[in-house]
Amino acid sequence: MKKASQSLEFFPDVPVIPYEGPDSRNPLAFKWYNPDEIVEGKTMKEHLRFSVVYWHTIRGIGADMFSMTRAWQRPWEDGTDSLDMALKRAGVLFEFCQKLGAPFYAFHDRDVAPEGRTLTETNRNLDRVVKKLKKYQEDTGVGLLWGTACLFVHPRYMHGAATSCNADVFAHAAAQVKKAIEVTHELDGAGYVFWGGREGYSTLLNTDMKRELDHLGAFLHMAVDWKKELGFKGQFYIEPKPKEPTKHQYDSDAAACLNFLRQYDLLDHLKLNLETNHATLAGHTMQHDLEVAGAAGALGSIDANTGDLLLGWDTDQFPTDIYLTTQIMLTVLKYGGFTTGGTNFDAKCRRESFEPVDLFHAHIGGMDAFARGLKIAAKIRADGRLADFVKNRYASWDTGIGKDIEKGKVGLAELEKHALKLGEVKTNQSGRQEFLENLINEFI
Repeated sequence: MKKASQSLEFFPDVPVIPYEGPDSRNPLAFKWYNPDEIVEGKTMKEHLRFSVVYWHTIRGIGADMFSMTRAWQRPWEDGTDSLDMALKRAGVLFEFCQKLGAPFYAFHDRDVAPEGRTLTETNRNLDRVVKKLKKYQEDTGVGLLWGTACLFVHPRYMHGAATSCNADVFAHAAAQVKKAIEVTHELDGAGYVFWGGREGYSTLLNTDMKRELDHLGAFLHMAVDWKKELGFKGQFYIEPKPKEPTKHQYDSDAAACLNFLRQYDLLDHLKLNLETNHATLAGHTMQHDLEVAGAAGALGSIDANTGDLLLGWDTDQFPTDIYLTTQIMLTVLKYGGFTTGGTNFDAKCRRESFEPVDLFHAHIGGMDAFARGLKIAAKIRADGRLADFVKNRYASWDTGIGKDIEKGKVGLAELEKHALKLGEVKTNQSGRQEFLENLINEFI
């Protein structure tokens, strides 16, 4: 990424964010994220692949579920959703990424360009902005982590998009995704995400679930076919979320997504983009969903945020919990790290944090939290005690009857003979959860 100038147009009072180390008291400096520092053979920048989102960071208005009115009036906004305003916002995004030192960004198609009166006009608007984005990418070195289509805001999608009861809506969604994949390809995006914002149901009384799932499977196969025809080499992802706005969404968690992909023969074509706040809404930890995806070879990318455990909705807060980021990075490193994916800040400032500089404070905090999590996870792995404990706990599977079971050499009859010879089976060793929690605390 090319170096940003100290003062550009939209954030004139914010310098390029430096790394100053843990002793710094400068709120506009990194204490832990040093992009060139080597951890487990790669730089922090290569490990973490930070990404800024267009929707919350550039298009956020301070809305929440109790008020959709604009609470933030950014100095660069003119109060319109015109094409000229969209072109101007592109400059805001790239200045922000340069000053922050974020190597990537991500967007929905409707974040970057306004919807027109017809699909033709809408696509023309998108092409104009994409041309501008491409030029900014070339000038700054900031790349596109992934693109996606917004198939949940417009009223046409109130019954879903790929799972809509209306075939014409399905067709419109397909056309929108086709275009979104094309512009992601044009911008050399590392991936493309499918998020089923309204792919689910509010009541089964009016829902043919099997038919809707069949339609969703067919929709994704069409996208895979178009990707091949287009020559797009980026990774496809599907993003789990359990609820909000529907009562039940078909992509409810990592396991449900994997089951769907297997059922519709799509597992070879899509990995998972996992979000902390979605995992917790599903009743899981983020590490749980990461492990589920990793075990299936489907861990692709993450949306970095957190929820408020006292609230029951998707608050999309910036992550600052070092235990959380350590757990995430332990699993990410365990499964080989990110390749096409990265750490995408699908997070927003609180409604009360309304000044543009708050965007920097929020991202700096999140990047530092993940940098600390990465360093701590690497130290835990180098120390080896945690990995050794887990390995020793399963030692009975490495030899004898355990090894034979895993290799498929025995069946129920052989296992019965083995059990009859054993007599009373001894209790396994202690799980030592408290000891292991203390061990992690040694590093934090």
